[in-house]
Amino acid sequence: MKHAEQQIVVDGTPQDCFDALLEYESFPEWQRAVKSVEVVKRDRAGRGRDVEFEIDAKVRTIHYRLRYSYEAPHRIGWEYLGGDVKDVDGEMVLEDRGDGTTLATYSLALDPGVWLPGPLQKVLNDQVMKGSVEDLKRRVERSD
Repeated sequence: MKHAEQQIVVDGTPQDCFDALLEYESFPEWQRAVKSVEVVKRDRAGRGRDVEFEIDAKVRTIHYRLRYSYEAPHRIGWEYLGGDVKDVDGEMVLEDRGDGTTLATYSLALDPGVWLPGPLQKVLNDQVMKGSVEDLKRRVERSD
C-alpha cells in the first residue's frame, strides 16, 4: 500500500466542508478528477453509503466502489468494495481551527495491484489528491 496525504485550510466550518463532501452527485461539477458518481446505497440518514466512482487518474480512467462511514462533521472514512485497483482506503478529517477556518486532511492508502514508477506515484499524489482538496476549498468558499 502506498500512503499519501494532502492538507489545505478552508475558509469555512467543518460542517460546511462535510456538507459539500456529502453531495456525491455534484462531484463531477467541481471535483476535477471525477468523471461520474453513482450513489448505490444510502444509510439511514440519507448519506451515501456505497458510492461508485469513475476517476480520471491522468494515466487512465479508474472505476471503483467505496463504502463510507461518518463522524459528523469531523471525519468521513471509506473502504474499498471493488474496482480497477487492488485496494484503496482513506479518510477526510476536518479540524476546526477556532477562527472560522477548517484544516482539511485527505489521507489515502492505495494498492494499485501493479508496480507504479515514482514519477507516476507523484502525479497521483500531486495532481489527483492535491486537486481534490483544492477543489473542496473552492467549493466551500464559493458557497459562502
